Order: sequence, then structure tokens, then C-alpha cells
Amino acid sequence: MNKDMRIYIAGHGGMVGSAMQRCLQKAGFTRIITRSHAALDLTDQGAVHAFFKATPVDYVVLAAARVGGIHANNAFPADFIYQNLMIQTNVIHGAHRAGVRQLLFLGSSCIYPQMAAQPMREEALLGGRLEPTNEPYAIAKIAGIKMCESYNRQYGTHYRSVMPTNLYGPNDNYDLETSHVLPALIRKFHLAKLAERRAWEAIEQDERRCGKIPDDLREALGIPIAGTANNVAGTPAPKLVLWGSGKPFREFLHVDDMAAACLFIMQQSDEAFAQVCRPALSTKGGVAVSNVRPETYLMNIGTGEDLPIRDLADLVKDIVGYRGDIFWDASRPDGTPKKLLDVSRLNQLGWRPTLSLRAGIESTYRVYLQSMIR
Repeated sequence: MNKDMRIYIAGHGGMVGSAMQRCLQKAGFTRIITRSHAALDLTDQGAVHAFFKATPVDYVVLAAARVGGIHANNAFPADFIYQNLMIQTNVIHGAHRAGVRQLLFLGSSCIYPQMAAQPMREEALLGGRLEPTNEPYAIAKIAGIKMCESYNRQYGTHYRSVMPTNLYGPNDNYDLETSHVLPALIRKFHLAKLAERRAWEAIEQDERRCGKIPDDLREALGIPIAGTANNVAGTPAPKLVLWGSGKPFREFLHVDDMAAACLFIMQQSDEAFAQVCRPALSTKGGVAVSNVRPETYLMNIGTGEDLPIRDLADLVKDIVGYRGDIFWDASRPDGTPKKLLDVSRLNQLGWRPTLSLRAGIESTYRVYLQSMIR
């Protein structure tokens, strides 16, 4: 890739988009184009087409999306499917209309069936029922993949789709009503540590910065109502309760490693990328079949390693410095038992992550603490 390429990052203000911007800048790309949501509403087709008409672009990185955890997906399914479909449709079609031949679409590992064989290969796409909790979001992301595939088939574009595993890192969302599992754990353990120390003012500062502390968590940690003094010796010890049994396995990747993998994929020649992405065929009734077409250009991004949520909680507890006990509420749903990506395609091209899970969480927690003093 030419370092003078004009690269538009859609969604540069989010965790994924900001990581892509840092990565591209570090690599020496100097013509990075960004627009805030206030300047360009990606759900507005006319505004998006006007942007591409007025702004020459060579490559699009489509990182913009409405994202959130299980609770947010359950509470706002219409928002998730509508906003993601509109963003993807407008940006992909707008890029094509403007003659942009190269695009990277950031999907999600949630596109794979709930009970897909582990580790999940790219060929598992559309091979079974989706997880009900985030089905609208997954369907929107699948539509984005299929849109890129269709434009490649019909127009000869080179639109690539990548499926990152669970991500974490700088600029993550720590709102406990909408966050994913790892940022939620970091914040909950941090609040529990502060409650152990009766650091009520610091807790209120955290709430102002990161969003409301749910009433049940506030009660379990013994956090007083804002503005009241409660540092007496008789205050109950914090009780940190986490959802589920802690038994499901999950995979996690630091967002800076994800950005490095994306840039690596962007730099691959069309021939090399297409060769690796050629789907493996299974046999059904004596006929070779696959749910993924050659034009899909789909690739998983992950570590290829996972761990139980219970072990993840112990790791975060150790890093944050919470000394109390963890209580697991098994009455809460666990979700899919295991979700691990097969990253053999990416490994075959020659890429592997550099940050260990411990190092990544330590770095993320430092950034979290620094955000409290800004």
C-alpha cells in the first residue's frame, strides 16, 4: 500500500476506529480522513453520498457500528439492526458510487451460529441458528459481509471483511448497562476495590465519568447514596456478584493487535488474500458445498486461545487489586458455552498477536485510571 493513499476511517471515534487511526499513523500513512458523527451522520444516505462526492478517497475502513453487550442487544434490538444496516449500506454503496475499489469491513465473531463447531471457521457462516441475545446485530453484520461479497461479484471491487473476536482496550465503553464482558469486569472490580477502601468520592467521580452504577451493584458493594457520608467502620464489606456460572469459555484480543492485523490484511495482494480465503468445501450428498463464496474475502481475527470467564475474573481481580470474594449468580444466563475463532487463515498469511492477555488488561486498566484524572 502506498503511504500517500487517502484512507477514510468511518467510526474513528470509537474503540476500533481510533485503534485503526493510531495504527495507520504509526505505520506512516499521512492522508487519513475522518469525520465526527456531528459532521457526518452515516445513517443519512444523502449526507454520505455528498461526502464521497466532495472527498476523494482511495480506501475505506468501515469501523463504524452500533455496538453493545447482551443487555443492550436485548433492550434495543431495533436500534441495533436499523443503525448497523443503514451505516453499512450507505458507506459501502457510497464508496462504490464514488469509484472506491478497496474497502475493509469490520464485522464480528457473533455472526457465527450459536452451536458452531469449535474453533469457528469462516465456512461456518450461515450454517445454523444464531445466538438469540444478539441476533439483530448479527444479522446486520452478516448483511454487511454479503453486501461486500455481492459488490465484489457484480462490480469487481476488492471489499474485504474481517471478523474480530471479543475486543478490549483504549476508548472502550465502560457503561455497565451497555458494555461488553471485559470492560464491565474491569470497572466492577475497580469499584469494588474503591468500596473496600471507602473511597466514596472516587466512586462518584467514576460514575460521572463512566456512567450510572446500577442500584443492585451499588447495594452489593455498600456504596452510599451520592452526597452522604458513609465511611464508618460498621459498613458491610463489599460483595461482588458476577452473572452466570463463570464456566463459558471466551477469547479476547487487544484492539491494538486487531488494528495491526487489519493493516496486515489491507497490505496483502489481491491474489494472496483470495488464495487464503478460498473456502474449504464440505461434501453433502456427494456434492462439494460451502456457505461462503470465493468472492466473500472473509477472515477471522483472534488469538486462537480462550479461557473460562471465571479465570478471566480472577485475572482482572489480581490486576486491579481487589481483595474480596467473588460470588457467582448461577440464576443468570451463561450464554454460549464456547466461542473460539479458527485463525488458521490469518496465521497462514503470517500474522500473530503480540500482546498477552495479562499485558493487555494491565495496559487497559492503566488507561482507565488515567481517564479518571483528566
